[in-house]
Amino acid sequence: MGRKRSLRQKSVLVILVFTLALAIVSTAVSYQMYAGSMDEYYKSLSEKVANTAISVLDTEMVKHYTELVTEIYLKNPAPDLADEEAEAAYLAQYEALQDEGYEELYQTLVRIRAASGVLSLYIIYVDADSRTCVYVVDGDDTQNACLAGTWDIIYEQNYGIFEDPVQGFPAYITNTEEYGWLCSTGVAVLDEDGSVLAYVMVDTSMDQVMRERYDYLARISAVLLVITALQLLFFLNVVNRTVVKPINQLAQAASSYVSTRENTDAQTGPSLLAELAIHTGDEVENLAEAMKQMEQDINGYIENLTAVTAEKERIGAELDIARHIQSSMLPCIFPAFPDREEFDIYATMDPAKEVGGDFYDFFMVDDRHLAVVMADVSGKGIPAALFMVIGKTLIKDHTQPGISPGTVFTSVNNLLCDSNSEGMFITAFEGVLDLATGEFAYVNAGHEVPYLCRKGEIFEPYKVRAGFVLAGMEDIPYRDGKLTLEPGDRIFLYTDGVPEATNADNQMFGLERMRDSLNQNRALPPEQLLPAIKEATGRFVGEAPQFDDLTMLCLEYRRPMQ
Repeated sequence: MGRKRSLRQKSVLVILVFTLALAIVSTAVSYQMYAGSMDEYYKSLSEKVANTAISVLDTEMVKHYTELVTEIYLKNPAPDLADEEAEAAYLAQYEALQDEGYEELYQTLVRIRAASGVLSLYIIYVDADSRTCVYVVDGDDTQNACLAGTWDIIYEQNYGIFEDPVQGFPAYITNTEEYGWLCSTGVAVLDEDGSVLAYVMVDTSMDQVMRERYDYLARISAVLLVITALQLLFFLNVVNRTVVKPINQLAQAASSYVSTRENTDAQTGPSLLAELAIHTGDEVENLAEAMKQMEQDINGYIENLTAVTAEKERIGAELDIARHIQSSMLPCIFPAFPDREEFDIYATMDPAKEVGGDFYDFFMVDDRHLAVVMADVSGKGIPAALFMVIGKTLIKDHTQPGISPGTVFTSVNNLLCDSNSEGMFITAFEGVLDLATGEFAYVNAGHEVPYLCRKGEIFEPYKVRAGFVLAGMEDIPYRDGKLTLEPGDRIFLYTDGVPEATNADNQMFGLERMRDSLNQNRALPPEQLLPAIKEATGRFVGEAPQFDDLTMLCLEYRRPMQ
């Protein structure tokens, strides 16, 4: 084989295209620089004409006629211009000003305007209250001249004049249908004490220079368009022969390989990839050789993937069985105690993964006492589920008649610590209800506070002493708490997966929303209340994935045991 030419060498053709792009960018930059310099020139010209006029004009004369115009304007502000008679009467007030001094001032402006070649040169008074400018004298000797007293609004772009009157009207460029392209500026005429008497305004026409700009841009654009078209045709022809055609061959061979794998269990002969004969002498040829090797690798990977997929399906089936086993370990038949009229209880758990770390439990300690448990194991998945089984079993086994919940948790904590090599822990809450007296003895190991709803009232958080988590440290004493339930009272227990349910905007459901949902549905029995709370969290979370297990339990004390 001859010496391979790299794709970089062929990229010289691409550089030609980029050269053209660079030319376009250079043209655009040069145009902007030209336009900017011309804009600055006209702004400077306008400011110089204004300053020249100020140096020539008699300041006392400007002050005199400005004060006269101001006095008339403030006494009789300009009327609605739609009323021609009112406008004529308004402008007639200023005719008395046009004496010899006014004519001299006017002629001076006319001469300066003619000598400088600007479009307009005039003196105005600015009224800050109405935000208008009033003409004092216009150096226009045509019929387009604005009479003394003619007024116009000051546009928002020039509102800086009200904060700093001395700065005047900085030069700016506008384009209007009536006047075309204008460069306008206004320089303050100052009194001896530095106060502003009036403003000399200059409007310079830029129509001619703007036409020249557009003509230049149109000509250079046409030339560049022709050059681009010719180079593009050439570039496409070269790329098609050296790059596109070989790549299409690669694509066709790859597509043939995929369809063959889908329609048959095994290859019956050499594939199109194996038969590729691309000899471009560059990276495209290297790609063809790499794809041939890739085909061989994929065949091996597919065999491995088939085995891995089968193993994954087996694990999935086992996890599904584990989920059913875990669900069956929790009380799931309701009503749980159909023959007991002293209370009503309902609980649900929705794991975030196939198996969860949350658990609840309720059982009769003896004929008179009902125990309820709500717990959350740190972590998720299989390890949390296994630790959950241990914790649930120990708590239930140690909850015996006459033994307080605090003593139960103290014993269970020490046993969990002995077998906790993975450093896991459990937050848990257990309560034991005396069905005869309504006394509810409880213990809290770092778990969420329960919500209590007295009969006829609303759910409120019941502040309980939060002990240390289970399996966190040995020999921790856990203390009991007690409250008395009256007939009709309810207790709501939950894990942190409920308030920490998170939507797509990373916002949590929160305790406030949970309490609002509880109180909006407090008239429902427990078996309807918990689904309503789950539905509320589902609406809030939307399409976001479930972050944590959702576990809830509601106990209602109906009447004392007879």
